[in-house]
Amino acid sequence: MNETIEVIKRRRSIRRFKPEQIRDSDLQEILESALLAPNARNQQKWHFTVIQNEEVLNKMASIMKENMLNSEIEFLAERAKDPEFNPFGNAPTVVLITADKTTRFAEIDCALAAENILIAAESLGLGSHIMTSTEFLFTTEKGKELKKELGVPEGYEHVCVIALGYKDENLPAKPRRKDVINYIR
Repeated sequence: MNETIEVIKRRRSIRRFKPEQIRDSDLQEILESALLAPNARNQQKWHFTVIQNEEVLNKMASIMKENMLNSEIEFLAERAKDPEFNPFGNAPTVVLITADKTTRFAEIDCALAAENILIAAESLGLGSHIMTSTEFLFTTEKGKELKKELGVPEGYEHVCVIALGYKDENLPAKPRRKDVINYIR
């Protein structure tokens, strides 16, 4: 089987990570893979904020949990009540992807870059987990201050977050529906 397809089939969403930081050389390969993603008219209206500072990651997790608790989304609030819950799985590296959403296809472009990050990470033996509920990070004044602290460009908005690190769990593949494909021949 083709190596790329093998990597895609092997990739899982990892929610528990070992504490060791990933190698800088691996991080650079992953980020370069993100930059090589297809994007509408090559506008590259995306921004990648890489957070590896433990204090900042803890602050992000705290804000996220607080905002989840105050949300009116029951399953998120329940999750946030667990004192052991960390939205980033204690990952040592988190990549925040933001975009100029006034550009029509910016979210699709960011999704393509995110997929490249996920596949590149798996190919390097790293675990990953993409999250969109992290939009709760920036819903309060604390969150808006955090956004500035993280250096998100003016006018750029949250798309997703990817947690990266060495896997501290090994998950089997979840079943996939086959009835979602339609052929017209």
